[in-house]
Amino acid sequence: MLEALIHGIVLAFGLIIPLGVQNVFVFNQGATQPSLWWALPAVIMASVCDTLLILLAVLGVSVIVFTFAWIKMILFTIGFFFLLYMGWVIWKSEPSSQNGSGQLSAKQQIAFAASVSLLNPHAILDTIGVIGTSSLHYTDEAKWIFTFACIIVSWLWFLGLAIAGRVVGHMDPEGRWLRRINKLSALIIWGVAVYLGIELTTSL
Repeated sequence: MLEALIHGIVLAFGLIIPLGVQNVFVFNQGATQPSLWWALPAVIMASVCDTLLILLAVLGVSVIVFTFAWIKMILFTIGFFFLLYMGWVIWKSEPSSQNGSGQLSAKQQIAFAASVSLLNPHAILDTIGVIGTSSLHYTDEAKWIFTFACIIVSWLWFLGLAIAGRVVGHMDPEGRWLRRINKLSALIIWGVAVYLGIELTTSL
């Protein structure tokens, strides 16, 4: 049981720590929202989506779904256009805005967090290929301990990212660094959109 717990924690950290669209987006919201509470929609949605992907991978459902090329094509097409739009919104946002007009609403955070989580090919393939495959080493209770260890790491990581963003936001009241973070976020999101576009054209 202990082996499954440690394996799940180490594996989840190894997959989630590298810089990616999810991480940049959640950090960005922690930094640009007026308080940590306002960034919770992004944190919770990213965590819920990761939980869903992990459960689907462990249960083997995700492998079945992605054997159908047309489902993958539809998801990636929607993701391509949505990520282009999200990158534009974040690029144009003004973190130092006094009226809050440059900040994403709760609905926008939820929609964007869901898109960068569920339409992100790297997140999907990592979850299916690594966590799903690794879970095959365990059965019964040990398998669920491994699964929940991965899920808990995901929730704690995204909350920690938002807190780190909040700290940076306090250190940068004029929003100079936050503007750079916005630009970086947008560029990374557009980069994933381009990757999706390439995947779509090569699969046609």
